[in-house]
Amino acid sequence: MHVLVAVMGGAAAAIGCAAKATYLCVKKRIKKKKMGETSNGEWLPEHRSFSLSEIKAATRNFSEALVVGVGRRGKVFRGVVDGGTAVAIKRADPSPGRSAREFRAEIEALSNLRHRHLIPLLGFCSDREETILVYRYMPRGTLREHLRGESGKPVMPWWRRLDACMGAARGLHCLHAGGVVHGDVKATTVLLDENWVAKLSDFGLSNSKHATMKSDVYSLGVVLFEALMARPALPPGDQAVGLAEHGLECHRNGTLPDAVDAVIKDQVAPECLEKFAETAVECLAHEGTERPAMGDVLWNLELSMQLQLINHKRT
Repeated sequence: MHVLVAVMGGAAAAIGCAAKATYLCVKKRIKKKKMGETSNGEWLPEHRSFSLSEIKAATRNFSEALVVGVGRRGKVFRGVVDGGTAVAIKRADPSPGRSAREFRAEIEALSNLRHRHLIPLLGFCSDREETILVYRYMPRGTLREHLRGESGKPVMPWWRRLDACMGAARGLHCLHAGGVVHGDVKATTVLLDENWVAKLSDFGLSNSKHATMKSDVYSLGVVLFEALMARPALPPGDQAVGLAEHGLECHRNGTLPDAVDAVIKDQVAPECLEKFAETAVECLAHEGTERPAMGDVLWNLELSMQLQLINHKRT
């Protein structure tokens, strides 16, 4: 346990170099190489170009049995390439108005976004009407699965949930620093690798035109409350109260400690809970102009972790 505290403490101290990390994550455009062509002969940037036949072979012709995620912009399949490399293959829904030039611009933008807390882009496929991106596969699945033990996944302890929230904030900080809006931040787009490192997925490929950086901040606030309460963001039923409204109400009337997920209630240090909840509430401000910048959100989450680490008995 002491080793854990020491490691976490070192990590938390290292996080303070946010400005440096942001500088490194938004690099200048990489030198292009002729790695593949679109159907009209235009070259795309340096990433592997998969043929449609390779993608179909990797996904058993887009077998529904291999679907690991469904979003508003298409499905994600688990696949295997090169004789054993596990990948996540995002097949975007048909977009008749999309040109090869627009797809190239999106790939170029994604190519410049390299960060520990963003899903690495491995390649692409552009064949006629198909628009496909190939990412590294995240073996531990989504944050949401680990909050409620879905799909047989183990439920995460509090410090790991907090660490995942910090990872999501770092990834968003990198995107925003590069002028990119995620547009679909939720507990199912925060994925976990084999080392429990949280990585944002499902950014790029024409995200919602109505999304802004401030709406990303709001969405992260919902994720924070979901990590704390293990309640769905949008419970079923027309009369159900959304998580954002429920979290804000609990904070206003002082019942938030009682609303914390029973699995982790004894693990959360009171000082950490206070700062973490304050951060979530600020993210959920009604007016976008009143919400903090992602850098400020990250700072507050780092402070929450420090307050948690001070309480050795709970970590």
